[in-house]
Amino acid sequence: MSLPSLVNSQKPAYTFFLTPSRVTVDTTVQPKAITFPTDAKLLQAAIRGLCRLAKKHGVRLRQSYLRVAKHAAMMAGRYAHAKQFNRYRRQLQLLRTRIGRLVRDIGRKIAGHADLEAVFAWPLSRANQIRSQQQRQRGWKLYSFHAPEVECIGKGKASAPYEFGVKVAIVTTNARAPGGQFVLHASALPGNPYDGHTLAGVIAATERLTGCTIERGYVDKGFRGHDTPNPRRIFISGQKRGVFGVIKRELRRRSAIEAVIGHMKTDGHLGRCHLKGRAGDAANALLTAVGYNFRLVLAWLRALLRLILVAFLSAFAGQQAFKSAS
Repeated sequence: MSLPSLVNSQKPAYTFFLTPSRVTVDTTVQPKAITFPTDAKLLQAAIRGLCRLAKKHGVRLRQSYLRVAKHAAMMAGRYAHAKQFNRYRRQLQLLRTRIGRLVRDIGRKIAGHADLEAVFAWPLSRANQIRSQQQRQRGWKLYSFHAPEVECIGKGKASAPYEFGVKVAIVTTNARAPGGQFVLHASALPGNPYDGHTLAGVIAATERLTGCTIERGYVDKGFRGHDTPNPRRIFISGQKRGVFGVIKRELRRRSAIEAVIGHMKTDGHLGRCHLKGRAGDAANALLTAVGYNFRLVLAWLRALLRLILVAFLSAFAGQQAFKSAS
């Protein structure tokens, strides 16, 4: 596209972003910066965390068990790899025994000190939870000692059956545009809610943010049974009833959001959250979306600058040729 046609175009490339009436909604997992939570790793991390906290606040322990815990965790990994599960369970029991001794020792040393009891209350509770939880138990489990907000989320992927982090909702424009698909809304969804139960809130937040009413929304099959106020304007992948013409073409565009999520994970920070707490999860998702939009704008400005420079250079070369000819 030449510079005059780009400048004098009746439909600028940014109009699709200013009127986002047709959107695509999807959810993904924002993994936390933790290691895979095996039982041995969790028990060793709890021992290291309690010892580090005790040293920081001047609590002198009877024994730290750091060296014993490191060796037991290492041998547990070896025995599990060799499928020697009786020996593996023996090492886990050794770690549970040591962490129980450590918790009781700290409890005796901080008894009667209200300030220390307040500092150690939550770490000791986490350590007891890690010590008591079993591999296949039902209910809430702790997957990280330093990041207790981490959740186990299964998205049905063959490569990663379970991911550890928080669910994130992403809303993008549906139309194909020269500037790319902008992210209209991104928010963390703690508690691992069902996708369909979050759709109404996500659409309402997108409308507040953009100031534009959502005419149509396109989602995948994970949103079946959603709770939106106007369900007729939501179209699910694979749906046949009411899908024809423009809606059919736009529904085929639903899968384009997967590339946006992939770029947010590889080019941005959605693939690994290093910020602390649930507030850090929400901030990381939002800032990743902002960075993705800024990269699209910068790419568009680079293309525009390239066209301007080419136009100036061609005009200057034409003037030089005219002067040399005259």
